[in-house]
Order: sequence, then structure tokens, then C-alpha cells
Amino acid sequence: MRLENKTAIVTGGAQGFGAGIVDKFLAEGASVLVADINGDAAESKASEHPNAQATQTDVSVRASVEAMVDTGLKNWGQIDILVNNAGVTHLPTPLEEVTEVDFDHVFAVNCKSIYLTAQALVPHMKSRGQGAILHVSSTAGLSPRPNLNWYNASKGWVNTATKTMAVELAPHGVRVNALNPVAGETPLLKSFMGEDTPEVRAKFLSTIPLGRFSQPEDMGNAAAFLCSDEASLITGTLMEVDGGRCI
Repeated sequence: MRLENKTAIVTGGAQGFGAGIVDKFLAEGASVLVADINGDAAESKASEHPNAQATQTDVSVRASVEAMVDTGLKNWGQIDILVNNAGVTHLPTPLEEVTEVDFDHVFAVNCKSIYLTAQALVPHMKSRGQGAILHVSSTAGLSPRPNLNWYNASKGWVNTATKTMAVELAPHGVRVNALNPVAGETPLLKSFMGEDTPEVRAKFLSTIPLGRFSQPEDMGNAAAFLCSDEASLITGTLMEVDGGRCI
């Protein structure tokens, strides 16, 4: 129960890595607000546990993010943990052929969301002198792959934002870290690979020394540690949950 009496918001929490983080946080005693652009999916996920609640949130829209934070504060009076997990990618495409619409969407969801959630929640955490913010980045931001250029760049942005936020917020008692998973068994897997076939999977897995994809449970375990008091001296770290992919 390492997160007992803690409150947390997890964006993109209805499925994939986000759902794994939600499940682990609940198992460790936290109360969790499941925020997702798919409101029905968020409600379904939250219905699985009495300490979970749901909200429909578009993390790229200021009013929606502010409503999400207001919901958490009205529910609990305080927010201890924020997990910026929501993310999107463009399909594997030569960099000069990615449409401007896709580019804008990737940076709005992967990057602008962190700016918006920080503006909405950091003042509250500063006022309390404590808080943990966790960004779900990607090995793509550390070891880029061809044809995912602008997705790679967005995750590099997330990693830099993590470190600069950690430095600025440390005097206020707020820790900021990031997880860098390799591709996992989530709805985005097919988008990363271009096509999901046994041959493509085998080729991708051959680049991971431990020989398997990241699982939602792996992400939940790592997130629970970094957001718990056990990690009270850890900030600005980019933890690779990647089976050795970045070695």
C-alpha cells in the first residue's frame, strides 16, 4: 500500500499503459481519476474499483484540462500525483511526407498537454510543498527509429521538459520524472510498427535484449515506485522500461 491516502490523475487511463498504471495505483491504495478522451472507456475502467472515478478529457484543450484538475480537487481537496500518459503517434512515414495535421496532433497531445497540465496543477502542488509528476515518454525520444521522426522529436521534447521541470520545481518539493517504455502491447503497437504481422513483430523483438514488449503491468510497477515516497530523492530521471532496447 505504498500509495495509501494518495490521490492521482492518470491521463489516457482507460486502456494500454494508462490502464496498467491505474490498476497498480489502485492496488497500492491510491484514489485515482481516470481521464481519457474516450469518456465511455474511462467510465468503464473506473467502474472496476470503488476508489476510481472517471472524467472525459482532451489533454490538448485548456478548458478540458482545467475541468479535469477541478474535478480532482472537488473530489479530494488535493492532488498528490499527476501522470501525463496520454499520447499519440503518426504512422511510419518519411519525415517530409507527414501531414501538417498529423504533426500538429502529435505535438498537441504529447507536448502541449504537459504545458497545460502544468499550468493547471503546478500552482496547487507548489502551495502544498509537495507533489509527483510523471510523464510517459518513449525510447523513441532516446534512440530514434526511422520514419517516426516527428513522434521521436515529440518524445525528445518530453524528456527535456521532464528535466527542466524537475530542476525548477525541486525547491517547491515537487518531483518530476519520466518513463521511457519500448513499444508495448497497447492499441498504439500497430501504429508504431506500420503493420502487425508475426514477421514484423519478430524483427522488432530482435532489437530488445530481454525479448519482449513493455506490458501495462511493467509500466504500472515503475510508475508506482517513482510516484511513491520510496522515490523521494529521485527527480529528473528518465527511467527506461525497455528490456534493454536503449543499451
